[in-house]
Amino acid sequence: MSTAILTGPPVPGSPLEGDLRSLGFDVRTASGADETAALIAAVPAGERVAVVDPRLVGHLHALRLGLTDPRFPAAAVPGAVTAQPQARTALLDAVRAAGRAPAAGSGDTGEVVTAPPASDQAAALPDRVADLLATEGVATHRPDLGSLVATVPQDPQARAEARQAVEAVDDEAVRLRSAVKARDGFFTTFCISPYSRYIARWCARRGMTPNHVTTASLLTALIAAGAAATGTRGGYVAAGLLLLFSFVLDCADGQLARYALKYSTMGAWLDATFDRVKEYAFYAGLALGAARNGDDVWALALGAMVLQTCRHVVDFSFTEANHDATANTSPTAALSDRLDSVGWTVWVRRMIVLPIGERWAMIAVLTALTTPRIVFYALLVGCSFAALYTTAGRVLRSVPRKAHRTDRAAQALADLADSGLLADSFAAAFAAVARRLPAFTPLLAAVAGGAVVVSAAAFTAPGGWWPVAAAALYVATSGFAVARPLKGALDWLVPPVFRATEYGVILLLAARSGVEGALPAAFGLVAAVAYHHYDTVYRIRGGTGAPPAWLVRTIGGHEGRTLAVAVLAAVLVAQGSGFAVALTALAVAVALVVLVESIRFWVSAGAPAVHDEGEPA
Repeated sequence: MSTAILTGPPVPGSPLEGDLRSLGFDVRTASGADETAALIAAVPAGERVAVVDPRLVGHLHALRLGLTDPRFPAAAVPGAVTAQPQARTALLDAVRAAGRAPAAGSGDTGEVVTAPPASDQAAALPDRVADLLATEGVATHRPDLGSLVATVPQDPQARAEARQAVEAVDDEAVRLRSAVKARDGFFTTFCISPYSRYIARWCARRGMTPNHVTTASLLTALIAAGAAATGTRGGYVAAGLLLLFSFVLDCADGQLARYALKYSTMGAWLDATFDRVKEYAFYAGLALGAARNGDDVWALALGAMVLQTCRHVVDFSFTEANHDATANTSPTAALSDRLDSVGWTVWVRRMIVLPIGERWAMIAVLTALTTPRIVFYALLVGCSFAALYTTAGRVLRSVPRKAHRTDRAAQALADLADSGLLADSFAAAFAAVARRLPAFTPLLAAVAGGAVVVSAAAFTAPGGWWPVAAAALYVATSGFAVARPLKGALDWLVPPVFRATEYGVILLLAARSGVEGALPAAFGLVAAVAYHHYDTVYRIRGGTGAPPAWLVRTIGGHEGRTLAVAVLAAVLVAQGSGFAVALTALAVAVALVVLVESIRFWVSAGAPAVHDEGEPA
C-alpha cells in the first residue's frame, strides 16, 4: 500500500484523487506543511508516501512515472514528490523545513530555521520539498515527461489551458510507445517491437508481471532446444519458429516492465541471465540433434558459446572501465559521432555487430532451412567479424584517451578478472615490482601467459604434462597482471584475455583428448563458469559489487580452474578414461555453488531493484 497526501485546499471537479487511487494510493488530505508532516509520520514505515498539490493537472501516466517507479528512493514531477521507505526520513525533514519561516534566521529560542529562497515561496509545497531533498543530497529522480503534462496552474485560465494540453495528447499512446527500448537493433526495432508492445499491454491488463513473461520466454526457448535435439527437419522448423517466438516474449517482458513500471529484484536476475541460458541451451539442442544424424558439432557449439561470451566480456569491461570517465575526444570517437548523425549508418553499424535480434533471427532461419553445422559456421564467422569490429573500435578509442581511470573502475576490472587464491597470492608477491613497470605490463602479462597455455593445449600431445606446466606459468602471469590497479589505457582487455584463455584451454583439451563425452562435459563446465561471470557483471551494474571472495576462491578463480582442467587431462586422458566424468563432476560442482549463491543474492532484499536495459549484443 502507498499513501498520497493532498496538501492544500481541494479543487472541485478535479480527477486527481481518482487518478491517485487508480495508481494504488490511499489518498489523505492536509491543510498545510505541519499537518502533512504529521500524516507522513503516522504512515507505517514500510510504505511509500507521496505529497501532491491538489491543483496539479496532468496525465495519469505522468503521475505513474513520477510516483510509482520502484527503482528510485525519491522522485518528483511538477506538483508532486514521493519517497520510498529508505528516503522517508529525508522527506519528512524536507516537509517540515518547507513549512518554516520564509527566510533563514534565528527564532526566539535561538534555533536556526532553513527554508527555500523567497523567490520560491509561490511554488507548490511538493516542488519546494523536492528542491530541499536535492539540496540535502537525496537523489531525486525527475522523469522526462516529453509530451506528457504535469503542472500546477495558478489561476482558472491557466488551469483551462492545462486541461486542453492534457486532452491534446493521448497518454496511453505515449505510454505504449515509451515501453519500447529507445536504442535497439534493426530487427528488433522494425520486426518485433511494432507488435510485441501490444503483447506487453495485453499481459499488463490481465495482471501478468514481467517475470511471468520472462519465464514463458525461457520455457519456449527450452522447448525449441528440445525440438532441435530431435534431429529431424520438422523438429528444426519447429525449433526455429519457437526460438523466434521466444525472442518476441523476451522483448515483451522488458516492454511490460516499462509499460507497467513493474521492476523487481527477481526480475533483474531473470532478465540478466535467461537470455544467455536460452541461447546456449539452443546451441546444446542443435549439437544433440546433429549427433542423432552422425555429425559431431559439439566443438563448434562450444566454440560459438566461448566466442559469444568473450564478446560480452569485452563489452562489459570497456563499459566499466569508462564508467566514470570524461567524454572521449579521440578521432575514433569523433568519427563515430559524425556517423551517428547519418541515419542509415546507425542501423548498419548496429546490424554488423550481430546483436541479439539479428543473431537469433539468423539462427532461427538457418536452423529451419539448413543443418546445425551450417548454423554454427555462420555464427562463428558472424560473431568473429563483430568481435574484431567492436574490439578494434574500442582499442582505437582507448589508446589516445587521456581520461583518468577511477578507483571504482579499477575495482570493477579487478572483480571482472575473477582471480582466485593462487593469482591473488602471486599478485601480493609481485605488487612492489609491478608498480615500477610500464603501463602496458598487466595486459602484456595476461596475453603472454594466455598464449603459452593455449599453445600448449593446442599443439602438444593429448594427455601430456606440457599443458600443466604452461598452466602453472599462467597462474603466475595472471597474478602479475593484477598486481597493481588496472588503470592503464588498455587494461580493460585483461578480463577478456582471462576469459578467452580459460574457455579456450577447456575447449582445446576436451576436443583433442579423443575421449567420448568430453566435449559435452566441457560445454557444461564452460556454461557453469560463464553463468558466474555474467552474474558478476550484473551485480556490479546493480551497484552491489562483485560476488563474495569466498565464492570466487571456492570455485578456484579462472587460473585455478585452468590448472585443474590441465591436470585432469594429463592424469585421466593418458589412462584412456575418466576425463569426461571428471569434467562433468567439476561442472556440476561449480554450477551448484554459483547458482545457490546467485539465487540467494537476487531474491534477497539487498539486491538492486532494477530492470537492466541490456546490451544490443
